[in-house]
Amino acid sequence: MSKNLVIVESPAKAKTIKKYLGAKDFNVLASYGHVRDLLPKEGAVDCEHGFEMKYEAIEKNKKHITAIVSAMKKSDALYLATDPDREGEAISWHVYSLLQEKKALKDKPVHRVVFHEITKAAVKSAVENPREISMELVNAQQARRALDYLVGFNLSPLLWRKIRRGLSAGRVQSPALRMIVEREEEIEKFDSKEYWDLQAGSHVEKLPFKSKLTIYQGDKVEQFTVNNVKQAEEYKAKLLDDANGNLKVEKVTKKQRKRNPAAPFITSTLQQEAARKLGFTAQRTMRTAQQLYEGIDVGGGAQGLITYMRTDSVILAKEAVAEIRKYIGERYNKDQVPKELRVYKTKAKNAQEAHEAIRPASILVTPEAVKEFLSQEQFKLYDLIWKRTIASQMISATIDTVAVDLSAGEGNMFRANGSVITDPGFIQVYQEDVDDPKKSDKEGEKVLPPMEEGELIKLDGIECNQHFTEPPPRYSEATLIKSLEEYGIGRPSTYAAIIYTLQSREYVNLEKKRFKPTDVGRVVNKFLTQHFTKYVDYEFTANLENELDAIAEGQKEWVPLLEGFWQPFKDLVDEILETVKRSDVTQEAIDEKCPECEKPLSIRLGRFNKFVGCTGYPDCKYTRSVDEDKSEAVTPEVVEGRSCPDCGSDLQVKVGRYGKFIGCGGYPKCKHIESLQKPADTGVECPECSKGTILKRKSRNGKIFYSCGKYPDCKYAVWNEPVDKACPTCAWPLMTIKVTKKRGTELVCPRKTCDHVEAKED
Repeated sequence: MSKNLVIVESPAKAKTIKKYLGAKDFNVLASYGHVRDLLPKEGAVDCEHGFEMKYEAIEKNKKHITAIVSAMKKSDALYLATDPDREGEAISWHVYSLLQEKKALKDKPVHRVVFHEITKAAVKSAVENPREISMELVNAQQARRALDYLVGFNLSPLLWRKIRRGLSAGRVQSPALRMIVEREEEIEKFDSKEYWDLQAGSHVEKLPFKSKLTIYQGDKVEQFTVNNVKQAEEYKAKLLDDANGNLKVEKVTKKQRKRNPAAPFITSTLQQEAARKLGFTAQRTMRTAQQLYEGIDVGGGAQGLITYMRTDSVILAKEAVAEIRKYIGERYNKDQVPKELRVYKTKAKNAQEAHEAIRPASILVTPEAVKEFLSQEQFKLYDLIWKRTIASQMISATIDTVAVDLSAGEGNMFRANGSVITDPGFIQVYQEDVDDPKKSDKEGEKVLPPMEEGELIKLDGIECNQHFTEPPPRYSEATLIKSLEEYGIGRPSTYAAIIYTLQSREYVNLEKKRFKPTDVGRVVNKFLTQHFTKYVDYEFTANLENELDAIAEGQKEWVPLLEGFWQPFKDLVDEILETVKRSDVTQEAIDEKCPECEKPLSIRLGRFNKFVGCTGYPDCKYTRSVDEDKSEAVTPEVVEGRSCPDCGSDLQVKVGRYGKFIGCGGYPKCKHIESLQKPADTGVECPECSKGTILKRKSRNGKIFYSCGKYPDCKYAVWNEPVDKACPTCAWPLMTIKVTKKRGTELVCPRKTCDHVEAKED
């Protein structure tokens, strides 16, 4: 029997810690995340009795709870080793509370142990220096959970009644949705403006360079100084005439500047960089980081490779900095180590300074050394963290810049800029990406030829370049997380969940890795911003986060926070329930009459998107798409020569979530639908049933495949294009065309038991 029971969240973490503590004296079990949660029904937070929280054991974890209770009865002491944040503290408290309820603890000692990296030294040190459960952290988590519950259980049913069933609103997700919708509205209102720039082309000793017009006839050239082609050509002609074939070097300005490395990763910056550099979603980043933190077998057993990945602190432990500086000196040379220690300051309000930034548990464990033990995504993320950590403690990059002003006659000036990286410093290891490539600060070498003041440079020509101002870009995962962090909305542990919720509720779609609000998302946002303005306000949400931080630090009590929030919120919910009609939310009046009955038209929210419909419905069924020309007729397009095979009604061309399709005109009584895209018939007879021909189809993921036209009666399908030729080896009735990089186009037998391959004749 083990003397001590250790509780962690995951089996991977349990396996790693058990190796460090030894199985003789310590039994390490996993809780598999939270063991209790609020009752999933109204009244789980009792607002009439001091906001008492009514918890129940999570069904899927009951067998793990039973195992913990059983093990505790046989153990002498309990060590709660869950994650070092509010959620981890709450899990420890819930485990402790359950064990008390089950009378498994009695008078046995209970220890809370905290470590920020899963290494042997860190784990043993934590066990030797335990503390008590922090009720300040637990209460901060309880307050957050209560707030989210009260908002969700009261706003979501309101959305069901005023918009449609299945919708939800969240305390933090709603301001995030507002950000995305407001950005989309900015884009739609954006008025693009034309502007031109003029560049002079020159060369010195066969080295060409360009310079941009900055002063014209004594006046500074601004962005919109030249705004049409006629004006640009007039400028060009005058400049060519004034320059008379030469540019004169008026001034050469040389400077040297330093560029400093980025701070070590915190949760938000890791998610942003993984999105930019690796194309990872926030969820994928956190899942992979969790694996690296909890422990991976790298040859000598499982070990944690990085420090805790939910943090808003950029602080590095002194021991880690010493190890990093020593490693830099040995691998990159001593002159790459700054004389003074690099110390970064945390920008986030109420950052938990006891935490560390995200860094390798040991910088000596290089990505190359563990690559064979890691999955591809684990290696990529570890490599990113390792390089960022190394770069954060290296010398600054030194860049020599030169600006040359060249005159083209009296009162006209062009400027050429160049730069040379004379000492790359940290850039040789890692450089942070930016979201807008046009604003990239990455240092590329742009060398100018040597020029002296007073020198005449031959003018090769002048280019006129047309440009248009562009609207602000839609949010990517990286830029949305950055904005949430800047506003103080959410915390390190919540960013991924916010994004996941917005997508799963279909409030936003991801198009080309950018968020675009759906029609449903826009209606929900409009409803919330009109009627719950205060609760989707960025500053209000951020202040609430600060209040939770204050509770975690023991500066405020959690029940008064809930009292101050609840009553005004509940009063507003009740008021909106009584005063706002469903039509007020889902319909938007437009200044147009129905062409069929003369009643007003309105924009309405349909099942999948918005449409224009008559307010006289159901007497008048006039509808059209929002983008459709108002002069066009509204009657649905009928499929000629066909009727519904189920009920005999007309078949119509309809528009759904994924575009046009064929549906029964008798909907909703009959729900028959067909794809509008008829599969191409290859004309090749199916070798399995001999009744149908092989059709060319497209899977949900867009991949082409070929299958029998008699599906679902016949389920024959192949990925490669079929050929009406029998296999000479097994006499299977057809072959398929396969294209490979190495061998080109071949004919192969699709029969699994035959491996015949032959070259395809042209």
